[in-house]
Amino acid sequence: MGAPEETWLAEHRRSLRAVAAGSRHPLGGFGWLDRGCRLVVDRPVELWITCRMTYVLAISALHEGIDTRELVEHGLDALTGPLHDDEHGGWFASFGPRGPVDDTKQAYAHAFVVLAASAALVAGQERARAVLEEALDVIESHFHDDATGLYADVLDRALAEREPYLGANANMHLVEAMLAAADATGERWPVQRALEVATRVVHEIAPALDFRLPEHLDTSGVPMLEHNRDDPAHPFRPYGVTIGHQLEWARLLVQLELALGPAAPGWLLEDARSLFARAVADGWSVDGDEGFVYTVDFDGRPVVHERMHWVVAEAVAAAHVLDLTFPGEGYADLESSWWDHARRHLVDPAGSWHHELDRHLRPAHTVWDGKPDVYHAFQAALLPTTGVATSFVSRPPGR
Repeated sequence: MGAPEETWLAEHRRSLRAVAAGSRHPLGGFGWLDRGCRLVVDRPVELWITCRMTYVLAISALHEGIDTRELVEHGLDALTGPLHDDEHGGWFASFGPRGPVDDTKQAYAHAFVVLAASAALVAGQERARAVLEEALDVIESHFHDDATGLYADVLDRALAEREPYLGANANMHLVEAMLAAADATGERWPVQRALEVATRVVHEIAPALDFRLPEHLDTSGVPMLEHNRDDPAHPFRPYGVTIGHQLEWARLLVQLELALGPAAPGWLLEDARSLFARAVADGWSVDGDEGFVYTVDFDGRPVVHERMHWVVAEAVAAAHVLDLTFPGEGYADLESSWWDHARRHLVDPAGSWHHELDRHLRPAHTVWDGKPDVYHAFQAALLPTTGVATSFVSRPPGR
């Protein structure tokens, strides 16, 4: 039981790499794909998509020996070119033919700059070091909030004004980014930053809410439980509890525990198990149909019933690392059943995944129109070949 056979996983990763390569944008970076995995040329090039695709292509080189250097260079060219703000530092959220389209500086997207640069550096592209160093400096100097120990969500172009909002999603991806940066540089301080964020967002907040993790915090770090109740299906800031983030946090807490080694607090693994158990109880097939609902409220009632592909990808990844950490406790059976669900309903003929299904498992497009991303699916398909590591940037033995 557990993950699919390696031959299928290897072929699936090949298909996902082809999708990533097909998102190469003529203006630079990587662009949005439509439902048929065709590049939407007239959409702005977004920072988070460029970084995620660059990252996927870099870890392909790192773990599988695939020659993706030219494609990763294309991503780095965008990060040192049109996406970079040469005046104020940091990176624009998006650009088009006439320059920046969205010139705000977003913590979520900057986390992926760190992730992409870390992967490219470990894969052998030394020019990524300067990108990584600047990204870490910008994040620490401008986004980090000393009072809460968390990271601000959105800053203006000049990196001076902060939106009065702290997002658990951006902070979660900064945990992932810091673990990757530590693996890429050998520095230990990013691991401590990751622990500070996890302590605040997970350990100090989630237990009091029966491990239903809130997504939105005010500038003091206090949960805003009613935020976006009138826009519950927001693609980045949905109301309530996002089931997929519970699962993603569970995986990251296991990786963080490994990164900390003997200094790791005991709550990391226990909180990982609790977040996972709550996500499964609240999210899996709870409305009479198979699949994970997108969100629930703080009593565990489904709010948005659509099924997102990335939630299943994070579910199999979390189950995999928990099974390796706590073997024989049923996690492998869950991983196997969710991979079966994904292969029957989500993996599509174009080599990607349907990004969204309705509650009756039919392709839908209410939250996401198109397929802008292969990052979650690729990591899920790669994880069974890497085992539990501090990050996907951790250099595999023999390379």
